[in-house]
Amino acid sequence: MKNIKQAADIIKNATGAVAFTGAGISVESGIPPFTGKGGLWTQYDPKFIEIDFFYAHPKESWQEMKKIFFSSMGQAQPNKAHQVLADLEKKGFLNGVITQNIDGLHQAAGSKNVQEFHGTIHTLSCPSCLRKYRLEDVNLDEVPPRCFCGAVLKPDFVFYGEGIPPKAYQNSLEMAQTADAVIIVGTAGQVMPACSLPLYSKQNGAKIIEVNTLPSSFTDTISDLYFPVKATEFFAELEKEF
Repeated sequence: MKNIKQAADIIKNATGAVAFTGAGISVESGIPPFTGKGGLWTQYDPKFIEIDFFYAHPKESWQEMKKIFFSSMGQAQPNKAHQVLADLEKKGFLNGVITQNIDGLHQAAGSKNVQEFHGTIHTLSCPSCLRKYRLEDVNLDEVPPRCFCGAVLKPDFVFYGEGIPPKAYQNSLEMAQTADAVIIVGTAGQVMPACSLPLYSKQNGAKIIEVNTLPSSFTDTISDLYFPVKATEFFAELEKEF
């Protein structure tokens, strides 16, 4: 693969390399993206994860979420891309991962420092009493699921109309600003404020390696190396360099 050695050298010589991942890294694990060809929003109306709609129509919202998020995502397994990123962190070449994904596949692959910018499907919270639940402890046979206090539980991912979790935002910002190399994987770079993070890295002199099957908003603006291939193909080749 052309330039793969150059990409490996950038990562090896970095002191604060991070990965910035989006839906594209999980497509090969069987999770469809939100936008583009075959995207979820070409098949479903995204209104069911608008925060106001959720509180006004919790049962309808939960029925849709159960079909989309708690079936395909709940059964998905990490792929080669997740695994190699986890291995790079374990070997000390990667500081961590900033992900827009809510599927938990980075952690399942063994990554330790994962900033879930848009939250996760693997925990739920009660908006009333603030009790938190693990997904495996909640019965989704009947929806909407309820807290012991009687209130409807909400998944801990960011709905439209909600802010980014403050701790994840701050940690991601610090990682991006101190990174001297960023591996962008599977994101079009169109969702704010997440897509601004690699820009901060570039402004501070970081080298940008981009892995996307199609060009993104980063490709002709900040990327130093662009690999128009599937994530698993790139990381299978990158692994050979370490």
